[in-house]
Amino acid sequence: MKIIIFGLGNFGMSLALSLTETGNEVVGIDKNMDKVNIVKDKIAHSICLDSTNELAYQALPIKQTDIAVVAIGENEGAAIITTAILKKLTTAKVISRSLSPIHDTVLQAMGITSIVHPEQEAALKLTNKINLKNIVDSFKIDEKYSISEIKTPIEFVGKSISDLAIRSKHKLNIVTILRKKEKVNIIGNKTVIKEVIGIPGADTIIQENDILVVFGLDDDISKICHKH
Repeated sequence: MKIIIFGLGNFGMSLALSLTETGNEVVGIDKNMDKVNIVKDKIAHSICLDSTNELAYQALPIKQTDIAVVAIGENEGAAIITTAILKKLTTAKVISRSLSPIHDTVLQAMGITSIVHPEQEAALKLTNKINLKNIVDSFKIDEKYSISEIKTPIEFVGKSISDLAIRSKHKLNIVTILRKKEKVNIIGNKTVIKEVIGIPGADTIIQENDILVVFGLDDDISKICHKH
């Protein structure tokens, strides 16, 4: 996909690099030339311009864009103006970073349905990791449900998924399993990678050090994490 990211701070820059690595054509925009220079050789295009100036958009491939991300983090006014201009100029999906509850309200009034709060989301992930010591990572689906990577409880090791009856006993679905595998690179060095084993069947045996990717209510995920 062709994606334009406005704002190359920590969040915008990380997003630009990650999306590029996963095969997308990314155009990074910032009014600070130093930030533009940092990513110029790492993403498809980087342009220095003021995104609050509507005339400047003539230099952008705005009509061919699939997604526009407003990642501006230092200036709430600039973020809102940029979002407003994008809503006017393009039919592409607009994803906006929000900096405050009032910012949320303004974005919602503008018809933006994809609103992100990177600091809050990062804080929530860290909170989960601290409170649930056996959780590896987690993605919130909504206020109640998550998809989480959890370390395998000791009593699960050596048993099949049907033996464990995870859905009926623990009210969780195992989406997949991440299994550590030793890999030898081109120069002979050994590294350990996580390999996705696909959709597990009823006869799949859980191994020690497996990471279970589960879907369910946060409360039920919390209970299984405390079984360790």
